[in-house]
Amino acid sequence: MQSDSLLIQALVYLAAGVISVPIAKRLGLGSVLGYLIAGVLVGPFLLDLVGEAEDVMSFAEFGVVILLFLIGLEVRPALLWRMRTTIFGLGLAQLLGTAALLGAAALAFGLDWRVALAVGLILALSSTAIVLQSLEERGLRQGPVGESAFGVLLFQDLAVIPLFTLLPLLALSPVGDVDAGHGASLLGDLPQWAQPLAVIAAVAAVVVGGRYLTRPLFRFIAAARLREIFTASALLLVVAVAALMELVGLSPALGAFLAGVLLAESEFRRELETDIEPFRGLLLGLFFITVGAGLDLGLVARQPLLIAGLVIGLMALKTAAMYVAGRLFRHRPRNALTSAVALAQGGEFAFVLLGVAVGAAVIAPELSRLLTAVIALSMAVTPLLLGAHQRFVLDRVEAREEPERLPFDEGDPDAIVAGFGRFGQIATRLLIANGFNVVLLDSGIDQIDLIRRFGWRVHYGDASRLDLLRTAGAEKARLLIVAIDDRDKAKEIVEAAKETFPHLTIIARAYDRRHAYELLKAGADEVERETYESALNFGRTALERLGLSERRALKAAVLFRDHDQALFDKLRNVALEDERYVSASRASRETFERLIREEMQRLDDEDDEDEAGEAPRRLEA
Repeated sequence: MQSDSLLIQALVYLAAGVISVPIAKRLGLGSVLGYLIAGVLVGPFLLDLVGEAEDVMSFAEFGVVILLFLIGLEVRPALLWRMRTTIFGLGLAQLLGTAALLGAAALAFGLDWRVALAVGLILALSSTAIVLQSLEERGLRQGPVGESAFGVLLFQDLAVIPLFTLLPLLALSPVGDVDAGHGASLLGDLPQWAQPLAVIAAVAAVVVGGRYLTRPLFRFIAAARLREIFTASALLLVVAVAALMELVGLSPALGAFLAGVLLAESEFRRELETDIEPFRGLLLGLFFITVGAGLDLGLVARQPLLIAGLVIGLMALKTAAMYVAGRLFRHRPRNALTSAVALAQGGEFAFVLLGVAVGAAVIAPELSRLLTAVIALSMAVTPLLLGAHQRFVLDRVEAREEPERLPFDEGDPDAIVAGFGRFGQIATRLLIANGFNVVLLDSGIDQIDLIRRFGWRVHYGDASRLDLLRTAGAEKARLLIVAIDDRDKAKEIVEAAKETFPHLTIIARAYDRRHAYELLKAGADEVERETYESALNFGRTALERLGLSERRALKAAVLFRDHDQALFDKLRNVALEDERYVSASRASRETFERLIREEMQRLDDEDDEDEAGEAPRRLEA
């Protein structure tokens, strides 16, 4: 039962995902497996509710392009340098070791060496989505296991780029017969000598444009303060770069990755991640559904023992290769084994690379369908395998290691500062001087440009957006400092953050007393009136200039602060009722001033007594 209507097909795909993914998550199977199951259900081998999966695949593959763009945003030079041994050492060892083992196994099955090499490289990749999510759910992402897995996955993501270029070179048929599968190319109309120059020019255009044009463009767009236009601009950037790469015969993913790397140090990085992320998740979900729909259940039913054996063999060889690599890099046996089990499945990029390999006549379509089934099933088995490993191996180890902080990007922050103006800068410098890790957010383009000239890494974004706070690390942070000068926006941030991230301690900047009460009611744990302490110190200086001793002026300031805080707490219950607040304030002010005078008089009397007692002692001396 199929329909050619685009709306009906969209309805089927979305409904399948919406129903299957939450059920899979509740069963502990993960979202990726839920999408695969949804694809199998609506595919031609079961309910047959949609047409050929290939009809949607070209659109769904754009999710992979967006994923590579987001990966590029993460690949800052500082991150690569901090994790250089894990990424380029352990990652390379895993990829080469796994490819060698799997390639040798493919040769043993009688495949041509070029096909065996392609199969080994494709199957060496693991699923970023499944591994990181599974480790997060089991509390293993923030330790040595998570660090090694992340490093290997990042290297694999980087390796995808040259694999797009390498696989067509292994073609069994002449290059002229190969359809690269990237759509129309401008290179076909150019002479042979001009084609490499066109490719270089396209890459150079991406590099130069990303380096010198995108930041002024995003600054101009951000100044308009229209979120939907900023989102559209981010998507336009990814689509334009991908289209340019496709026109010159390169992988669209390559261009997206380059664009992401060039924007990794930009102040708009956090906002770009937040705006693009929903599209990535939706399109990747659609991609996984199409993969599931393309799973040949008839093939699985006809050759169940062969496919089961291939799945077991794939996961066993990948586990062995990763374990050996981990031990070579001095990882403890327990951590090396856990990382190896986590990375034992095939990856999402394997589906894309299989399509490239088939299009380049490197791998036969029949072998591709077999490998697709093996990879999909290995991904389905991974959450179950990790659960069994944790239950029968990790949970039986008495001496557990303390979780270590991961060097992801800037690391998990201790505090997030929303607003890096005159007020926020002082608080931030105090935190950083005491060794705390801080993520800085500000929505003022001119302010960010100015602050970055002094070496501060401030990210552009509206902190009232929960998705941006989540991207900045709010789920791991301990403290949120709301230091913006917009009264309504500050209250909005406090309310949203308190409801979504209840573990956060929130300290907020208040414009005045009434605003301070509003922030406390919204959920702030502490408030600081923006001019209170400076005005109090100013008044103390004035007292000294009028003749009071430094000691008396300091006592006066301390007394004023203590009594004012008591008055602030007393009026809190009526603060938002105008008439009652005004009358209570007037009555309390007179009492407040009288108490201050009496206390200062008492201190004067004590000082006089002390001086009187000192006089005889001075005479005796």
